[in-house]
Amino acid sequence: MKQFLIKAFPYIGFSALALGVGWLASWLTRTGLETVYPQLEKPALTPPGFVFPIAWGILYVLMGVSMALAVNKGLAAATPALVLWLLQLAVNFGWTILFFGLNLRGTALVCLAILWLLVLDMTLTLARVSTAAALLQVPYLLWLSFAAYLNAGIWLLNR
Repeated sequence: MKQFLIKAFPYIGFSALALGVGWLASWLTRTGLETVYPQLEKPALTPPGFVFPIAWGILYVLMGVSMALAVNKGLAAATPALVLWLLQLAVNFGWTILFFGLNLRGTALVCLAILWLLVLDMTLTLARVSTAAALLQVPYLLWLSFAAYLNAGIWLLNR
């Protein structure tokens, strides 16, 4: 049992950290999420609200599992990816604050473009350590691309 917990710790730890950052961002911006966002005009293809926490929850767990896979290959090899992982997590947090907390949707779109590039760089860096870890980032890149469409649409429709 102890050996299992030791092996599981990176998967649980990295996933919990990513989920925790996402939860904190949503908690800090809950007023905007609950009162401002529902009133905004949204582009076609905007999913219902319940989809977002499910999608982000899955993505945060995939982020955590991906980083754990890389770290399990050796911390020295995974360090560049880990730095990018932490940086993209901070930028992801910042996007939430900009978009929902401060209602700076144009600035949030720029932030999202930076986030997309960071995640691409992280994915390519992870590929040098673990192909599986890199592949787990593909849904995140796809979701960020869709989020950019939504962010741009909301910004343009509500100026």
